[in-house]
Amino acid sequence: MVSRTRKQLNFPLPASMRNPDSSILLLSILLLSLATIIPHNTNAEVITLNPETFSDKVKEKDTVWFVKFCVPWCKHCKNLGSLWEDLGKMMEEEDEIEVGEVDCSTGKAVCTKVDIHSYPTFKVFYDGEEVAKYQGPRDAESLKEFVLEEAEKAATKARLDDKEL
Repeated sequence: MVSRTRKQLNFPLPASMRNPDSSILLLSILLLSLATIIPHNTNAEVITLNPETFSDKVKEKDTVWFVKFCVPWCKHCKNLGSLWEDLGKMMEEEDEIEVGEVDCSTGKAVCTKVDIHSYPTFKVFYDGEEVAKYQGPRDAESLKEFVLEEAEKAATKARLDDKEL
């Protein structure tokens, strides 16, 4: 059987396919439209911290930071799945609480500074100081309860310290 092209068979090309620039434009519009209607996870709720940003971020005034310290090769870190992102989404409405993460394989200086020896490790920071280490169940609701309690304690302590000055 002999294969024939469109021209040989006298099938005209649609107008949109005759001009390659219009095809690219049409495809671009289609992709942008899909990007706006299909839900996607940007992980904006969890802030990645590194040696250049960690100290400044955890020192932010009146902000509690709940930080996960992990390494990519750790099976316990991998087993967390989307837990940390789920927590980040749950905490979006809490203006004074930020959820962050540090990759200790690339941020060794940070992990050494805050005394990380096992993975994953979860710590709470307030005004640049470590205020608590989480060692409870690994589910989003327990993590949320913990950080809300620690945030309240830290804020209360800060108010008391301000009154003493």
